[in-house]
Amino acid sequence: MTPSTSNPLFGPDTEATEVAQAFATGIQGKTIIVTGVNRGGIGYSTCEAFASQSPAHLIVTGRNEAKVKESMDALRKSYPDVGYRPLLMDLSSQQSVREAATKLLNWEDVPKIDILVNSAGVALIPDHTLSVDRIEQTFATNHMGHFLFTCCIMPKLVRAAENSTRGAVRIVNVTSRSPLHSRMRWSDVNFTTIMNKDLPVEEQPNWDLHKAWQIEDSPNKIYIPLEAYNQSKVANVLFSIAATTRLYEKYGILSLAVHPGVIATELGRDASSQVTKAIENMMKQGAVKYKSLGAGAATSLVAALDPCLGPGRTVGDKENVGVYLYDCQICDKGHPLAMSSSQAERLWKLSEELVKEEFSW
Repeated sequence: MTPSTSNPLFGPDTEATEVAQAFATGIQGKTIIVTGVNRGGIGYSTCEAFASQSPAHLIVTGRNEAKVKESMDALRKSYPDVGYRPLLMDLSSQQSVREAATKLLNWEDVPKIDILVNSAGVALIPDHTLSVDRIEQTFATNHMGHFLFTCCIMPKLVRAAENSTRGAVRIVNVTSRSPLHSRMRWSDVNFTTIMNKDLPVEEQPNWDLHKAWQIEDSPNKIYIPLEAYNQSKVANVLFSIAATTRLYEKYGILSLAVHPGVIATELGRDASSQVTKAIENMMKQGAVKYKSLGAGAATSLVAALDPCLGPGRTVGDKENVGVYLYDCQICDKGHPLAMSSSQAERLWKLSEELVKEEFSW
């Protein structure tokens, strides 16, 4: 049987506050973290929906102190009875991530974490850039930072799971549409040495996608901003699969990945004018439709709260059906290499190598 959600009427236009109201008991009294929160993004809308149903603690993270404060002030004005806590963190820096995790672990008045939504991200960085840890900047921020943060704060997730029903404690990784058509670039994760045409066939980009994005001469390029983004978003799904493998049977902790849809946020602020024009053309052709911020956050709320969701299953020849959600429902159309358990294990091993630490709980 194909996995399903509990509410088939939720869809692309459902607002996050609707989902929060439907699953209010899963929020009330809980401790929730959302990364990448600013007033113009879905991280804020995600926080807003959670805050509407009285969590005990809502931890608001971001790298910009002023934006985090602005978000908390706005949330507190609408929902004053929630215990808000700021947590500053630059996901592209492993040192910053470790410092933030240590700070959180030392908060004695926040003994557990019930829900973690890894929502922060960057996209379409025009020039090839390496992080302070010498990892391609998009991958470092969108995957590695969240991987390390999640693993470092795991003791408080485990503590929450000790007194929760199986599957209630959740890690939600916000991905994109990329897992429908993309896969990992194992031969050159950092985009430094191999032209796209020289990659193994199973690692080469989707050339039709490049045409739609008006990317010129892509076979003869090494770094393409869209491909760096695609790889990082595939990693979000594979991380969810590998995390559930390690955590669900032992502790009942479930990890899922969601595509929020296309939303007019600051995510693409670094995009080149060429990419911006390509997106505008796709919108005119009807290939892209923007959602509201609230609708963009809705699938994260479903993944965090719907009691019908569980670990991915094999359905026919498709692995891990149920781990990837889109428009508030389960999506079973992911690229096989983006949904593969063996690929997930390979990513976990690589991620531990890149943070120079092996994790077990």
